[in-house]
Amino acid sequence: MPRFNWHTDVIDRTKLVTDSYKNTQGVRRFLTAQCGPNFKFDRDFMAWINDGKRKTMGDVADEWRRRHS
Repeated sequence: MPRFNWHTDVIDRTKLVTDSYKNTQGVRRFLTAQCGPNFKFDRDFMAWINDGKRKTMGDVADEWRRRHS
């Protein structure tokens, strides 16, 4: 099975964050659509995404909104 391409493959809320995860423009577009135009990455949030715990991109969007509500 080919690795998920974070640059070109379709990202939705059910996509698991894998060890191949990258903060790409595709991820930024997905999170901006989910979180609104004020979305931006910061170091703490990026560390949380990459902490090795199982999460989906929906969890990632929900966590950003929780941190910025």
